[in-house]
Amino acid sequence: YVAAVYEHESILSPNPTALVDRQSALELMGRNLDIYEQQVVAAARQGAQIIVFPEDGIHGFNFTRSSIYPYLDFVVHSHSVKWNPCREPYLFNDTEVLQRLSCMALKNKIFLVANLGTKQPCEHTDPHCPSDGRYQFNTNVAFNDDGMLVATYRKHNLYFEYAFDTPPEPDYTLFDTPFAGKFGMFTCFDILFFEPAVNLVRQYNVKQVVYPTAWMNQLPLLSAVEFQQAFATAFNVNILAANIHHPILGMTGSGIYTPVKSFIYHNMEGYGGKLIVAEIPVITTDYKTNLERTPDRVSEKGSEQLPPTFYAEMMYDNFTFVPVWGEKGELQVCANTLCCYLTYQRAVLTDELYALGVFDGLHTVHGTYYVQACALVKCGGLSFSTCGQEVTDATALIDFQLWGNMSTSYIFPLLLTSGITLDYADHMGWKNNHYFISKNTTSSGLLTAALYGRWYEKD
Repeated sequence: YVAAVYEHESILSPNPTALVDRQSALELMGRNLDIYEQQVVAAARQGAQIIVFPEDGIHGFNFTRSSIYPYLDFVVHSHSVKWNPCREPYLFNDTEVLQRLSCMALKNKIFLVANLGTKQPCEHTDPHCPSDGRYQFNTNVAFNDDGMLVATYRKHNLYFEYAFDTPPEPDYTLFDTPFAGKFGMFTCFDILFFEPAVNLVRQYNVKQVVYPTAWMNQLPLLSAVEFQQAFATAFNVNILAANIHHPILGMTGSGIYTPVKSFIYHNMEGYGGKLIVAEIPVITTDYKTNLERTPDRVSEKGSEQLPPTFYAEMMYDNFTFVPVWGEKGELQVCANTLCCYLTYQRAVLTDELYALGVFDGLHTVHGTYYVQACALVKCGGLSFSTCGQEVTDATALIDFQLWGNMSTSYIFPLLLTSGITLDYADHMGWKNNHYFISKNTTSSGLLTAALYGRWYEKD
């Protein structure tokens, strides 16, 4: 099927904490919706059957609970109500944004997924009801090619979004399409958690995912395109991921991903939006990653000088590292219960320092979640203290096999190359209670090769 995602540079409110009236809010959102409309037309012209827009794309961000209120549409969060906002605009008040999105889908005969702020009145008898008598949700909506509202999803894992409420229960949201079967839907930070993202994909055997996001890149392990690809690979799904474009805030990185190929956009220099359109196969069956030979255990050679262990902060976590020296070798590094092993070889020795790092613990900055990570990374400079820094360019081409005795089965394989481009491993999977990833020569200089494990039970 042909899919489209649009990375949008939002027109933002100059002062998001100021209180404005509904009319002013609609005016600002209307300017963003005008751009959406142009992109829907362009995507439909290229044969797209579905288009996905980013999180916060219509209203922006950094609101307070009260200042976002005029920007919120009312949406019925129920599967029993069949509603076409374009054809039936008068059913509910405060649905101007939904009406415009619905009409775009209808006019262009395309499935459309967008993110907006929504409100839902609640009774004080509801124990979860906020004191102001209403819920405010960060919401994705999906319309079919007739403009019918076919799905709503309320973001569950909020990322410092004080304007919004967490829904009382996680939403497991699916919608059906004639061209690719059912799609699952979640938003941004949700991708790092079991509920609802992982549970949705596993329980409902979802093979296509739409994913609006407003993601701030964090190298070396959590840049947008890197993790989007890792999710597609780990769960054998297609992901249509649309991000916001605000390089000044570190936000860029969208793409259409299959488990073996991706069409991405990552641009920290230029301004303006970007439409990606790609034809991808419908995934119908589970395919298993093919497993290579058993990784050789690192031999304990007593006489050899072992490289020194050192500590450095990476992603706000205290990683234990060993330097990756010379043109080839075998290394291991351990922390808590996790041991990481690396065999490597490089054709040419470059003037770059690489290190093998391990972290097994609770990550506590910008969210709390338990991580088990084995990471081969390029350091920022030649001193140990630069390992873990954000690096975007590299020249070293390295053959490697990386493995670890992970305690969780949820492993996201990361493979990032120079200029924030993606590569695919030759082989990966489980062998003898170790998860491994291997690659013979990356397509360009290696930035990061990592096994990013999420141990959800220990969150």
